[in-house]
Amino acid sequence: MHPLAHKLLQDSRNVELVQRLQAEPRAAIADLARGMGLSAPTVRERLARLEEAGVIRGYRVELDPVALGWPLTAYVRVRPAPGQLARIAELAGALPQVAECHRVTGEDCFILKVYLESVERLDELLDRFLPYGQTTTSLVQSTPVPLRAPPLLKPAASAAAGRRSSAALR
Repeated sequence: MHPLAHKLLQDSRNVELVQRLQAEPRAAIADLARGMGLSAPTVRERLARLEEAGVIRGYRVELDPVALGWPLTAYVRVRPAPGQLARIAELAGALPQVAECHRVTGEDCFILKVYLESVERLDELLDRFLPYGQTTTSLVQSTPVPLRAPPLLKPAASAAAGRRSSAALR
């Protein structure tokens, strides 16, 4: 963690600002400022510091793959053949169906998240990786916990806060 990021997240106003942005990413600075009882320049300055420290990496639009014609999501684990590590990463980066590619520990060196038009298209995608290694595929049936941001508080801090609020309720 960037040293400044840790310091910035010790400030409850910065944490509140990030939480408000997570809840409403399209909120105007004026609305954020009004909701927090701060001036717009103050909020703008806090956002700039959070961005510079890498706490906020960017702003993006979340697209629905099903609405775009990609109703099937799968995770593909790839175990590279000797000397093929770089080729798998290159291929993953070149295929638009690959939404994420993570290099991981264990027997499989890569985990890919892919979007597909149909199960029939899965073979075509897997065939692209087979010259470079073995694949294992899992199709997503449902997503009980969709992608979310990492917690703003470390588990020990949030557990302590939870104990304090539980004690206050008694």
